[in-house]
Parts: sequence; C-alpha cells; structure tokens
Amino acid sequence: MKLIDTHAHLDEVEGIKRVLAEAREAGLVAIVAVGSDLESNRKVLQLSTLYENFVYPALGWHPWFIKEADIDGNLEFIQSHIDKAVAIGEIGLDYHKRVRAVADKDLQKRVLGEILSLAKARDKPALIHSRYAWRDAFDAVVAAGLGKAVFHWYTGTSSVLRDIVAQGYYISVTPAVEYHEEHRRAVKEIPLERMLLETDCPVVYQRGSENEFTSSPADVMRSLRGAAALKGASEEEIAEATTENAIKLFGIA
Repeated sequence: MKLIDTHAHLDEVEGIKRVLAEAREAGLVAIVAVGSDLESNRKVLQLSTLYENFVYPALGWHPWFIKEADIDGNLEFIQSHIDKAVAIGEIGLDYHKRVRAVADKDLQKRVLGEILSLAKARDKPALIHSRYAWRDAFDAVVAAGLGKAVFHWYTGTSSVLRDIVAQGYYISVTPAVEYHEEHRRAVKEIPLERMLLETDCPVVYQRGSENEFTSSPADVMRSLRGAAALKGASEEEIAEATTENAIKLFGIA
C-alpha cells in the first residue's frame, strides 16, 4: 500500500534520517511537512530540499505562535516562498483560553485572513487548525474564496462537518482515531472522497496512559487501520482513496 502523511511537524522530529527511513519502510511515498512559524517554515523548506520528492513543504503560522510584532516578517516570508510550497499551513484559529491569552480572537482572525488571501492568490490548499473555533474557521476559509482546504484532526460539531464536506473540503484522520470519540465520530461521518491521513507527529497520543506513544510518520498506519475499522472498509481501499485524494489536492507527482 502507498500512503501519504499529509500533516507532519518534521522540524520537531528527532533523528530525522532514521524516522524517514522507517516511514519509507512502512509504505509512505510522501510526507507534507507543515510550518508553524518563521523558523519552522525555514526548516521544512530545507528538509524538502534534502529529501526531494518525498518531503513536501507547507508554510504556515500556527495560532499558538501568533504575535502582533511578528506579522510583517511572517507574512513576507510566506509570500516570498509560497511557490515552493504545496500548501499553506498549519494556520487557523484556536479558542482555548490559554491561546486567547496570548493571541485574542480578533488578532487570530486578522492573521488567518491575511494568510488565506495569500493562499487564494496562488491557488494553494490551506491546512486548518480549528480547535473550539470550528464554525469561525470554516467561515473564514469560505469567505476567502478558497476552493481547497483540509480541516486537520477535526473534533467539532456534525453541522460544521457537513458544511465542510458540502464545500468540497477535506478532513484528515490522525492516530487519535483509535480512542478520541469526537474524532472517531467525524471519521465515521465523512465520505472516502473527502478523507486524508496524517500523524501530526511528533504529537504524543493517549498522553498519560499506559498506551502513550510519541508519533512519527510511520504511524500513519495507525490512522489507516482506525479509519478502515470505523468505515467498515479494507485497509487497501482506505489507502488507495486517501493517497489519490492527497496526490490530487497537493499536486504531488
């Protein structure tokens, strides 16, 4: 089976050479490496050069790291390097109180709107973080006129999920599909033609439990198995559909 991890923070991964070798052994044919801020954007571009035709860069600014003083520098970097990227992300909104204490809703929305306008201008898909902000994040993407977007690790309401699917956007499945009820519900509800696989590595899953593990791109197999079990489909069917979706969305050869 050929698999694609559509959302990985490779700039945060230790032992990158070993990790990518393990990913290839697990059947991965591509990884989309997402940026979170100026420094990580630089790193994912470097990794995409070192591992050409396997690691593909996405440039973003995660809502966790937004600061008013950094707006010009981050936007200028994304704009000047956007043609090297297969997507814009990770970007979005996060309404958790700890995040809002650093970047309030208005600031997050302003930055998201600016970056979405860059994605629209260059016809790049956007990789959207939307924790506790599912409706606002969806509305922002639609208002920007984007034809292509992924709502990654979705745990929101079914009403917004239906709108995401109706708009032709995608949902990505993480290893949390093994245990996270809201994520499992979303995976059950989305059609295969709107599904992608990801790991969000090196996220720690099932934190604090005896099953805790630090993820790597090879764990996209866990996303695959979980999705197959919930959808009542074979792993081969899920792999074929999600890889085809990713190739089409990101323009991966």
